[in-house]
Order: sequence, then C-alpha cells, then structure tokens
Amino acid sequence: MRTLIKFSLLLTVLSSIFFLTGCHEGYVSKDGESLKQYLEPEALKKLIENPKDDIWIIDVRSESAYNSKHVPTAKSFYSSTILDRLSELPKDKFLIIYCETGGRAQMVINKLEKKGYTKMMNWGGYTRWKWEYAKTPEKK
Repeated sequence: MRTLIKFSLLLTVLSSIFFLTGCHEGYVSKDGESLKQYLEPEALKKLIENPKDDIWIIDVRSESAYNSKHVPTAKSFYSSTILDRLSELPKDKFLIIYCETGGRAQMVINKLEKKGYTKMMNWGGYTRWKWEYAKTPEKK
C-alpha cells in the first residue's frame, strides 16, 4: 500500500513539473499555425527587429517581473488581469504569448480561446530569449 501511495505521489509531482516547465511550448490555437515560424528564438529576434503590425508579443508574467526584464517589444498583460483587459487585446492580431516556463501562457491561451481568440501561439518561457532584455524605467 505504501508503495502505491509513493508511486501516486511521484506521478503527481512529475505531472506537475511537466505542466509547469513549458510542455505547451509551440502550441497554436485554431488560426495560429503561421506563428510557428517564430517559435525558435532566432526567428522571434528577426520579427522583433522587423516588427509586423498584426503580430503582438505578450508577456503574461507579473508587472514587476515584466518591468525588471522582458523580451523587447513585448506588451504586458498579467495573467490574472488579462480577461479584464480584453478591450485592449484585438482579436484580429496574432498573439505570441510567453511567461516563465510556458504553463501560465497556456492557461491564458485556454481562457482567451473561450473568449473567441484564435490567432495565438505559446512561445514558452522568457528564458529562451538569448539576447539582452528590455526593461521598463521606474516611474518617478
């Protein structure tokens, strides 16, 4: 019986780790397939250097995490407030969404899909970015 409990606990822990460590990286919603071309960090860098008006990069980490460092050109839509800010998030834009590891980004994508958003990709964790991060200047 103890072996079964230990196995069950181990399985639960491993499942949690798998979910929280970016297992959804590269997931695209219904109309987001074209975003897969930006999944590799080098491709996202090229997009940032030559932005397209119809593609937004969205950081769903906390405001303080975003302010301290984020992928250049990313817009901040903290995961717990994004549903309150849908009027700022056009459905006609393609959204590349990232967080710490990809798990929270996927939860946001799932919520947005229920609200009719169809052009999204889970880019995974911000640490995949290999270059200098942008920072938000402190407010005075």
